[in-house]
Order: sequence, then C-alpha cells, then structure tokens
Amino acid sequence: MKETSLQCLIFVICLLCCTTNQARLNVSPSSSQFFEGESVSLSCEEDDSSAGWTVRRNTTKRQKTPCGDGWGRSAGSSCKISYVFPWDSGVYWCESRDGSTSNSITITVTGGAVILQSPVLPVMEGHDVSLHCQTKRPPSKLPADFYKDGSLIRTEPTGHMTIHHVTKSDEGLYKCHISSHGESPPSWIYVTGQEGDNMKWLPVWLPLSCVGVLLVSLVLLVLLVLLVRRHVQRKLKADDVNAGEDVTYSDVTILHHGQQPIRRSKESDPAAVYSGDVSYGQIVIRPKRSRGSELPPDPEVVYSSLRSNVKPSHLQSNH
Repeated sequence: MKETSLQCLIFVICLLCCTTNQARLNVSPSSSQFFEGESVSLSCEEDDSSAGWTVRRNTTKRQKTPCGDGWGRSAGSSCKISYVFPWDSGVYWCESRDGSTSNSITITVTGGAVILQSPVLPVMEGHDVSLHCQTKRPPSKLPADFYKDGSLIRTEPTGHMTIHHVTKSDEGLYKCHISSHGESPPSWIYVTGQEGDNMKWLPVWLPLSCVGVLLVSLVLLVLLVLLVRRHVQRKLKADDVNAGEDVTYSDVTILHHGQQPIRRSKESDPAAVYSGDVSYGQIVIRPKRSRGSELPPDPEVVYSSLRSNVKPSHLQSNH
C-alpha cells in the first residue's frame, strides 16, 4: 500500500510537470569557462514560445538583469554576447513572463592564460566526462595537472583527462594547472541520476490505480462529513431533552389524624393548580454514616410544597 501511494504521488507530480511550461538554457560553445574577448551565445529551448522566455543573469554588479539591459543582444528567447569581460561572470537562467524559471548555468570569464573546459550542464551518472586544460594561445596540448577540491588527481601529458562512468562521488570543484602558463579558475561539476530512472519502473496500471485511490478517498471523506453531522445533531437533541429534567416538584398532602384522603384524578388536580392552604417546610436529607466517621458537610436543602387539609381553628369555630 505504501509503495502504491508513493507511485501515485510520483505520477501526479509528473502530470503537473508535463502541464507546466518548461525551458532549458544552453550555452555555445558548451563550456563553463571562457577567455576574455570570446563570443558566447545563450538560448532558451522552450516548450511554448508564447510564454515569453528571456535570458537573465546575476553578477557581482547587478541582479536579475535581462539580456539587452546593458549587456548582450537579445533575439527572442536567445541572447548573444559578442565580447565577454571578467565582469560578465555570473549565474545565467531563462525566465518567463509569469515568473517560471529554467535551469541555471554558472559562467566564468578570465583574463588569464588558462581555462578548464568542463561540462556546463549536470552530468548523468554512468556517463563519461572529458576535461581539457586549454591555453589562450597555441600550443594548447600541454601537460597539465588536474585537481579536485584542492587535491591533485593526476597529471595528463596532453592536458586532456577523462573520468569514466561518473558517480555522485565525482561531483566537486575542479581546476587545472599548466607550468609556465598558470592555473585555471575553478569550476563545479554536477552529477545527477539517470534520466527516466524514476519513471521506468512505474507499472502500466498506475494511472488507473491512482484514479481508484482518489475516488475511494473522496467517498471516505463524504462519509466522514455525514457521520460528524449526525453526531452533532444527536448531541443537540440530547442537550434539549436534558435541559427539561433538571427540576423536580413534589406535592405532599398532610392529613389530620383519622381523616381520609381525598382522591382526585390527575386531570382534575393538575400539578400547576392548587387550592386550599399551602404550607412550606424544610426537609433535611442526611446521608447514613457509620460510627466514628466525621460529620458530613452542610447538607443540601430541598424545598417541597405541602398541602394541608386541616382547617385553622378560627375557621372551625364558625361551624
């Protein structure tokens, strides 16, 4: 059940991704480092041209500036920089009119004599990666030392190094050094999982299964709402009934010695109507207690309505 739920979640995410306009930023030539004075082209590969994708960048001087605003020449969703300077170094990406963004690319422009040509886009696991330590002027194939995260990897006689079947452990900051020419700026190489790995194991019946799960969830939600509503109605009715049972009245009739009680029906003598003299007395109810026990607290006082059938003496004398 947990695996099916996870598959459904991935399926829904994939559907949302498919319905969203996407773009991908590419750089030509495909490199993360450039010499000062080179020409660089950036383009947004878009799914929907009506989204209005524009190349933007962040540099040390300005943030989120679009192509054509003080740098580059815009041509639709593409941008060309005819002559790059070190201050053109920064992060570049594509952005649509509604604020959607593409992948980002870090570009480094150097005024030095050595650059490291490395993949500008993330590398898939299992693929090969080629690194080239290049000088600004010929000859370009010179012995070079390659470094990862500050540690020497190895020295290549032609300035070209290949990493076979890369894994996540190969991800890091790379640079190279050529004697008598200098050192290149560092560049980060990203390694990502194989494209489609998260989708290839999804079964064919997954869409139908997801629809079934959604329908069952909807039915359970409706039943839950009905049960809660029924419970609330029953509780309100119970509160109304209990509200009328809090007060108890008793009618006590006191007869004179030897006098017979007068029988009256309930209909002829309702509880709400009394005739004759009515006396009120205080009845104290004490709970039974055993010897040696402490006296209970003050008892509650219960008042009762007492009916007397004995006439007062001044009225009997008149007869």
